[in-house]
Amino acid sequence: MKRALILAGGLGKRMHSPRPKVIHEILGKPVIKWVIDVAKKAGIDDVAVVVGHNGEAVRNVVGDDVKVYFQPKQLGTADAVKCALEFLDGRVVVLYGDAPLVKPSTVKKLMESEADMTVLTADVKKPDGYGRIVRKDGEILKIVEDVEASVEELKIHEVNSGIYAFNADALRYALKHITPNNQKGEYYLTDAVDILLKAGKSVDAVKIESELEILGMNTQEELSLLFKIARERILISLMDSGVTVEDPTSTFIGPDVRVEPGAVLKPFTFVYGSSFIASESIVGPETTLIDTTVGEKSLVYRSECNGAKVGKRCSVGPFSRLRPGAILDDGVKVGNYVEVKNSHLFESVKAQHLTYLGDATVGAETNVGAGTITCNYDGKKKSRTTIGRRVFIGSNSALVAPVEIGDNAMIGAGSVITNDVPSYALTLGRARQINKEGWVLKKMEANDEK
Repeated sequence: MKRALILAGGLGKRMHSPRPKVIHEILGKPVIKWVIDVAKKAGIDDVAVVVGHNGEAVRNVVGDDVKVYFQPKQLGTADAVKCALEFLDGRVVVLYGDAPLVKPSTVKKLMESEADMTVLTADVKKPDGYGRIVRKDGEILKIVEDVEASVEELKIHEVNSGIYAFNADALRYALKHITPNNQKGEYYLTDAVDILLKAGKSVDAVKIESELEILGMNTQEELSLLFKIARERILISLMDSGVTVEDPTSTFIGPDVRVEPGAVLKPFTFVYGSSFIASESIVGPETTLIDTTVGEKSLVYRSECNGAKVGKRCSVGPFSRLRPGAILDDGVKVGNYVEVKNSHLFESVKAQHLTYLGDATVGAETNVGAGTITCNYDGKKKSRTTIGRRVFIGSNSALVAPVEIGDNAMIGAGSVITNDVPSYALTLGRARQINKEGWVLKKMEANDEK
């Protein structure tokens, strides 16, 4: 049995934020979710989190498939693990909710170790603040906290990451014997090394090549550094796979985004959530996609899309807004200052200018004129507008839902449509034009007399 226990109960005082530090976001995703996903990608399905300060906020973020345990007082890492005693079974890896850069492959190595306790270590250039790995004849002897290390021990550059894997029985044994014999009066999980060695248990280490994997955060500046490293990792991976990133310094792609080789990401593009961009599509510049799918050979530029589906060979932008539930089939064109919400635009629909389509179905090859809106909300409820195939809707029309417009119908410009329109009908829903000749001249003469 493989389990992951993530410690996320720290106060994060130096963040100077009302939010727990682990729910601050990197590339649109809470830091704690990065760590949870690392565990799952390493093949661990059973994940638990220990929370403390503002724990309910963390609980609301982690999801229903993650167990949550509360640590009443922050009395150290070993105390945090004790709060989840019932969870400890089989092989357990201990991770940290503010250290999102550890790789799944590294966690796998820890879990594959047969030692009762396996410590993740790294050689760092500046070890200040880290616990030092003290060895004898190449074997781990103990871990010494930075504040309690001797002068000689402070010269050691191999440091403790704080990430461990245990056999559950050995971990339970260690927890029973850990005492707060330190300056802070806390229960350190690092003391498990000495306790287990004295009990004849095996302790091993996995040393990683890059110290970046073990970076955590306690300040906003450190969060910014994690953000930068994570972003660079993702962009390098995309470029190596065949994605064109024109300006990596101004492009931001989330960890769960998929981009196919051949796609082009232009400057000032932000793609987050579960978005997908197909091959030969161009996204950007100045575009944000969240949980949005973009089909092959489509163009989305200077626009915002959230929860939308864009088909193949579509054009979206500039200054378009696709809101949740917007579905654009192949060949659809949505132009400047067009907003689409909870609406399905079938193949080859055109809505090029200044239009709002909310709670609507628009049939294939329909042309929606500039300034057209669907009036979907009456102040109490929202209703749907259904527009057939090959309909022509004149500019500045208002379609008052619920209403249905048949195939091949034509709506005159400036019409207000409140009743259903039959197929092939020409419908005019506007006031009759009246010209009062000379009226302006008479008005001017009257003003002059005054």
